[in-house]
Amino acid sequence: MQLDDQAYARIAKYFQLLAEPMRLKILNGLRDGEKNVSELVAISGGTQANVSKHLAMLSAAKLIGRDARGTKAYYSIVDQQIFDLCGLVCGQLAIQMSMEAAANESFLSAMQSNAN
Repeated sequence: MQLDDQAYARIAKYFQLLAEPMRLKILNGLRDGEKNVSELVAISGGTQANVSKHLAMLSAAKLIGRDARGTKAYYSIVDQQIFDLCGLVCGQLAIQMSMEAAANESFLSAMQSNAN
C-alpha cells in the first residue's frame, strides 16, 4: 500500500497521542467502560486539570467520545481496536523484557560463579 505524505503525517500524529503515559493510563482506564473525569483522576493518579487536558486531546483525535450528562461528562472509547494495537505493543515489550531479565540473570550467575 502506497501512502502519501499527508497519510504519514496523520499516522505519526496518532502514534504521538499514544506516546504519553498519562494518555495510556486514561485509555486503559476506559477499557472496561465509560468513566467520568473524577473516576479517571482516581485511576490515573493525575490531577483533574492534567487528566482533563489529556481527555481533550484524545477526544479531539476521536479516540474517545464524550457524553455530557447533567454536571458530569462521561468518556468512552470510540474504537475498541485501540486495545488490539496496544496489545501488540505490550506483547512485544513483554517478550523483550523477559529476554532482558533472562540475560541479566545469566550475567549475575556468571559473575557469582567467577567470584567463587
